[in-house]
Amino acid sequence: MRNPLLRTLALSTLFSAALASATDGKTLAAAQGIPYPAVIAHRGASYDAPESTTPAYLLARELGADYLELDLQRTRDGVLVVVHDDELSRTSNVAERFPERAKSPVSAFTLAELKSLDAGSWFNQAYPKRARSSFEKLPILTLDEVIDIAEGNPDRHPGLYIETKVPNQFPGIEKDLKARLEARGWLDRPGRVVLQTFDRNSLKLLHEAMPQVPKILLLWVGNNGIASASGQDFAQSGEQDKAAFYARQQPKDKAEYLRWLDHATQEGAIGTGPSATRTHLGEQSYSDLIQPWMNQANHQRGLLVHVYTLDDRVDFDKAMQSGVDGIFTNRSAELLRFLQRPVKRSEPELLQTLGY
Repeated sequence: MRNPLLRTLALSTLFSAALASATDGKTLAAAQGIPYPAVIAHRGASYDAPESTTPAYLLARELGADYLELDLQRTRDGVLVVVHDDELSRTSNVAERFPERAKSPVSAFTLAELKSLDAGSWFNQAYPKRARSSFEKLPILTLDEVIDIAEGNPDRHPGLYIETKVPNQFPGIEKDLKARLEARGWLDRPGRVVLQTFDRNSLKLLHEAMPQVPKILLLWVGNNGIASASGQDFAQSGEQDKAAFYARQQPKDKAEYLRWLDHATQEGAIGTGPSATRTHLGEQSYSDLIQPWMNQANHQRGLLVHVYTLDDRVDFDKAMQSGVDGIFTNRSAELLRFLQRPVKRSEPELLQTLGY
């Protein structure tokens, strides 16, 4: 091509075409060292064992989940611990052990106090068909103990998918997390750790502390999230069925949704973690934020989509058909089977082998 300008324009067109083709989820995941589609064990294999406990994480590891997902908080004496709720009443016997502090935040307790709690028996009461006597008196775990589990089988190498939970209660937790991951040698390769948060300020601080680590901005419709078309939150609605309420909630408009994707890219995220509406609704069913146009908008911005939290094949299929790149699930084995990845032994058999 003799004309230099035409040659430059042609090269520019080729480059743009190449970039556009690189915005499919599989290519984006590969660039970050993240499996595709990613199987993210939500609080461990938490359908079959008490969430965020040793058997839940051991089972998820042995099944072959890509990531052990966990929520990070900090004790009064400065230790990073793995607890989902802001307080401990749902998943422990805190009301019996410390009745005067039954509704106190995790940050009000020392590690020794948290370790004295029973974080397993509640599961047996809530799910009697899956109950096991070995789940009684399970302890709350530290971040280091979950790392030990992730490192515990030389043939299984799950990554860690870590959420900073209520980070405004724990100033500096982002730097604390970096220090522990660095000390344990977990910042050595891309995609081994993924960081996640609903909090835009925490996302910014995570990116400042660990710019090389993939980060996800979690998305939902409601207070401190995407503004809803209804302008209501659940508490204001007066309704009793939370899942049915959220199933009707949509972003205020397309621009409001896209604004949150811009927040993600501007503050260092490589993807988003949107909610989904489950076919059969239920406790972990929220607004439908994985509509095909939404997933396409993510990919066009170079963002991955990891949806939370699905457990049934019908919903796995819907999500994959809509274009997501990974799924948070309480039932890792079900998702692995759906993806035709081998699961050699059943969940009960593996739990028994693991000593539970």
